[in-house]
Amino acid sequence: MKQLYYSFPQYLKDTFGRKLYKVALETGMTCPNRDGKVAVGGCIFCGEGGSGDFTIYYEGKRLSREELIYNHQEIPKGNYIAYFQSFTNTYAPIAKLREIFTAALQDDLFSGISIATRPDCLGEDVISLLKELKANYPNKFIWVELGLQTIHESTAKWMNRGYSLEVFDEAVKNLKTINIDVIVHIIIGLLGEDRKMLLETIQHLNACSIDGVKLQLLHYLKNTRLGVQYLSNPSQYHVLEMDEYVELVTECIAYLDEHIVIHRLTGDGNADELIAPRWSTDKWRVLNSINHMLKIKNYTQGCKLLK
Repeated sequence: MKQLYYSFPQYLKDTFGRKLYKVALETGMTCPNRDGKVAVGGCIFCGEGGSGDFTIYYEGKRLSREELIYNHQEIPKGNYIAYFQSFTNTYAPIAKLREIFTAALQDDLFSGISIATRPDCLGEDVISLLKELKANYPNKFIWVELGLQTIHESTAKWMNRGYSLEVFDEAVKNLKTINIDVIVHIIIGLLGEDRKMLLETIQHLNACSIDGVKLQLLHYLKNTRLGVQYLSNPSQYHVLEMDEYVELVTECIAYLDEHIVIHRLTGDGNADELIAPRWSTDKWRVLNSINHMLKIKNYTQGCKLLK
């Protein structure tokens, strides 16, 4: 039986033989859900930074080691992941995408790249480019991260997601066809969603045979439409308490297929922008509570806990 990984760092060590560090990059791209091609304003919870806090601007040129050193420690070459995080990182002409992704794959500082994007920005030309890059750089990995958040159309409409579940399913199918690992973001605590709806999303991801998942608590942030609406009438919103979140996230773990790598169990964004829930800023307390709940529910047999 395959190992279920609660710890993304442990998965990296077992797969690549060493720890890898993500470098969050932004390339100046925007999003079709902001510029009017699909909609304007973006998703209801998305801020002006496009979910890209603490990013380094990347133009396809080699980054200095000083820009990449974490915690003032020297890290060997090849121990970084180039994480194209902000906004929609396949929403540009193919020539620009080829230039930027090729530069990162050629850089010996990076072991591979992870590309955050939207399923409706993965047309035939982008899929063809990714296939080409995978063939040209067989010693580097390429991952694609998709922000699904939920399978439920009513919630997707509320959040102004701008694409249907069928579009997501087709994108996953096309990426899997060219052997690109797919990591999917979902949000726990979405307005109007209960445990049953959340687990239906998890079961759909199992059926899609995705490779990784990021489980994210719904954050109410300053300078987002959701944050503004919440502040105007907080009583209309149920913000999860920590024990509720821990209960739900452990249920998600229990339902996930064993081959799916869990890349994230809680968010730790910019605390200065966070309105609620404030308890989420204490990341290690949350992670310890999740580990404790997993033990209580006996979900840990044959599994590696968070570290």
